[in-house]
Amino acid sequence: MKIDEPDREGEQAASNPIFLVVGPPAVGKSTTSRALAARFSRSIHVPVDDIRNMVVSGIALPGGVWTDDLARQVTLARTSVVQTALSYHGAGFVVVIDDFLDPNQRSDYQALLGHPDLHKIILFPDQDAAHRRNLQRSGETPARAYIDEGVRTVYRQFSASVPRLAQEGWLVVDTTILSVEDTVAEILRRTTAGG
Repeated sequence: MKIDEPDREGEQAASNPIFLVVGPPAVGKSTTSRALAARFSRSIHVPVDDIRNMVVSGIALPGGVWTDDLARQVTLARTSVVQTALSYHGAGFVVVIDDFLDPNQRSDYQALLGHPDLHKIILFPDQDAAHRRNLQRSGETPARAYIDEGVRTVYRQFSASVPRLAQEGWLVVDTTILSVEDTVAEILRRTTAGG
């Protein structure tokens, strides 16, 4: 069932939330974000990876070393996503952004973090679940090892920080045993967006 939003073309409506959904690799951020957006009558899903993948030549891909070029490109993609989110929000759309979890998000999303309609969400199943989901998604392709390494890195860097992020207003959703539909329902239940 879709949640009806008022038609307020051209004006910023408090009833149309912006969701920033982040998490480690392979935890279902894009699938969940698209399903969440589909619950509203006027919505847009904006994956940061899709903006980054629009680069035709010279893309800097994540790896074991976070290069200056990669940092610049990620910041550029996030800046573009923020502008898109604010434009669509101003036109009355619910906006769902998905991105990977990394320590630079605060500065990259500075223009959005103080927004009164923003809901900050971390999808954070246990690490074994993330590896299982990567195997289901990637199979025995070369991408599996690359993404598994990303999973290990993110869990090593962020596991201790998640409680602090929750205290800072991030909604942490343990999706270890939740389906996509259950995850969406949990997000809506724990935000004002669901009712």
